[in-house]
Amino acid sequence: MTAVLPAIRDFEAAARDRLDPAHYDYFAGGAGDELTVRANEAAFARLALLPRVLRGAGSPRIEVTLLGSRAAMPVLVAPTAFHRLADPEGEKATARAAAAAETIMIVSMAATVAVEDVAAAAPGATLWFQLYVQPDMAFTEALVRRAEKAGCAALVVTVDSPARGRRDRDVRNGFDDLPAGMRCENLCDGGAGPVRPIVMSPVISWEHVDMLRRMTRLPIVLKGVTHPADARLALDHGVSALYVSNHGGRQLDTVPATVDLLPEIVAAVGGAVPVLMDGGIRRGTDVIKAMALGASAVAVGRPVIWGLAAGGECGVVRVLGLLRDEVEHALTLCGLASPQDLDSGLVRRC
Repeated sequence: MTAVLPAIRDFEAAARDRLDPAHYDYFAGGAGDELTVRANEAAFARLALLPRVLRGAGSPRIEVTLLGSRAAMPVLVAPTAFHRLADPEGEKATARAAAAAETIMIVSMAATVAVEDVAAAAPGATLWFQLYVQPDMAFTEALVRRAEKAGCAALVVTVDSPARGRRDRDVRNGFDDLPAGMRCENLCDGGAGPVRPIVMSPVISWEHVDMLRRMTRLPIVLKGVTHPADARLALDHGVSALYVSNHGGRQLDTVPATVDLLPEIVAAVGGAVPVLMDGGIRRGTDVIKAMALGASAVAVGRPVIWGLAAGGECGVVRVLGLLRDEVEHALTLCGLASPQDLDSGLVRRC
């Protein structure tokens, strides 16, 4: 990758040129008519920033600490599957880039590199592990133990998937399995043997969250919370953080944009736990808007994949560096010393 790519959208264009069309559609697409996919980005465009002036704030400091994990910026790597479709090094390259950016990578349960190997490839990386609770709780516990042994510092439990989303692009492309030589490495018992399917089951309930809490001392982050009532229930079940997400529009179409849902979730938890979010973030100004509305940090998924496809590890480094620079620049122009100085008064709806 030699061309100068000044924006996330340029990385997406480069990735589209390089990826197999079916693989591009897998990463870019969503459920149904993809209304939620488009809404996630459009919602940020409807929000405007109202900067303060003459604040004397100096150069901004943007590092955050989440559940005991430090990140040099309030932008995490969201869990996304199948990184080896974008680059042969897959999640290894992504983890090394996250380590270089000094931020947190959430390793997907559906990674094409085993969590142990991701950790070994990037010893300096801070890793969390994304988990779909499986009806086979013995297998679920085995996954938790692997994540613990690999040094993951938190469990990110995806709770918005009692069934698999219906994605028309994948159906049209006949994309229903990985190419030969690739597999979901975390789904092999003990790292060997046949690959288990990820079971998305409607029987998973709050009782399973309680079982996870008894199973591990790792902090538990619930990913996929969109309703305030569920946010309040989550506090009753002792979770450590909430992660507002509509799965990038890949599960249930017509769910509202996450940044529109964020303020209600923040109000529901009342500061009791950190609130993270993802969905539609393409600029540092988007990060600032989300944090002004109460997010403790954000996570990015597709932009990381675009960087990986466009330029491997270096591409991800550049994407994360670009977002970091844009966050610092936006804070400076808002007259603020840190993201902690943000509040909802800095945001207007257009």
